[in-house]
Amino acid sequence: MKENSLRPTLKLALGSILAALVFIATYSFVIYIPATSGYFNLGESIIYFAALMFGPFVGALASVGATIADILIPGAAQFAPGTLLIKICEGAIVGFLHINLRKRISNHYLRAVVSIIPGGLLMVSGYFVYEQTVLGYPLVGALIEVPFNIVQMLVGLAIAIPVVNIVLRVFPQLKS
Repeated sequence: MKENSLRPTLKLALGSILAALVFIATYSFVIYIPATSGYFNLGESIIYFAALMFGPFVGALASVGATIADILIPGAAQFAPGTLLIKICEGAIVGFLHINLRKRISNHYLRAVVSIIPGGLLMVSGYFVYEQTVLGYPLVGALIEVPFNIVQMLVGLAIAIPVVNIVLRVFPQLKS
């Protein structure tokens, strides 16, 4: 669905509902990473879904659910400020690329992958930099989390793309 075809009120409502889903996916499945107190979660998949389906604004707004989860998950509150900035940028980038690559990449799967990878790599590098500069984690500790964040990105991609395709098959009117 083209982002500019959605009314602002509908974008806000979709973003809010998807933020709640991001929160649920993040909060309900947590695997802690002892080196940094960070954690692996499935919220990424909903952020990617939101950005691919509804564009950068909804993708960015949906990502706020991850920040709320950070605040409420024991031991994760120190990540909340970084999560807010990192995930908003991630959702916006994925949605922006997906819309702007339509003219260049006609294959939906390939376009989704090409859109998700830069957003996901921003998330991986963003947390690495945040842990180093703001939280003061040692280099080794921050490096230990990098592979977990890459896997989180790939799992999010592996979940989001099929879900988008299922939703578009069930609701073909969303393609326009």
